[in-house]
Amino acid sequence: MDFVPAIAQTNAEKLAVITHQQYDSPDFLSPTTVLPSPIDQFRAWFTAIQGVVYEPEAMTVSTATPNGIPSSRIVLFKQLDKRGFIFFTNYTSRKSKELEANPRASLTFYWREVHRSVRVGGKVEKVSREESEEYFKGRPIGSRVGAWASKQSTVVGENELAERMEKMKEKFGVKDGDKDGDVPLPEFWGGWRVVPEEVEFWAGKPSRLHDRVRYLRVEGSPDDAPEWKIERLSP
Repeated sequence: MDFVPAIAQTNAEKLAVITHQQYDSPDFLSPTTVLPSPIDQFRAWFTAIQGVVYEPEAMTVSTATPNGIPSSRIVLFKQLDKRGFIFFTNYTSRKSKELEANPRASLTFYWREVHRSVRVGGKVEKVSREESEEYFKGRPIGSRVGAWASKQSTVVGENELAERMEKMKEKFGVKDGDKDGDVPLPEFWGGWRVVPEEVEFWAGKPSRLHDRVRYLRVEGSPDDAPEWKIERLSP
């Protein structure tokens, strides 16, 4: 797909985008064409775009404080299981503190190259210590040391992070150039799972007449085997 830049008008008071590339996804989405489970539908889409979409695992994670102040950031999606969508982070970060206080989140994937998007909303839960350990052991050695060095979301001095990184390397006996080492999982680090209650699949179409299909969890159905109501939404 050729890149078509947006054209903007700007002056001292306003910046306005006046053009945009037309979407034209080949997908035809309707309640009759999608799979019965949004987990399976996501797996099918995510598998199909491998090698086509750059960094398809990048997603927006939105959280909110108990009094409704929202915040969003880009995080890497790491795992999908029958319960939901998993990402890993520092448990003392802003996002984790907000998830602790208000255990609900929204995820958004946007895959520009194929004019597709997926939106997920639901409750959150921490994954087991064993699941976090398994994932952490597979991270590059620098990322494991970095998890110990960074006090995520806190104010940091100009050279403080680099100094902490060197101290952690010394603590765990890691030298520059090492490909592996014994760096344990920090107690303050692990995974979050978003257990979906609503999932929307979007395929961009010309004239903004996009295809939208929404799955809503049937109230009372179990997390491990949910039932879903599937509807088409107006663009």
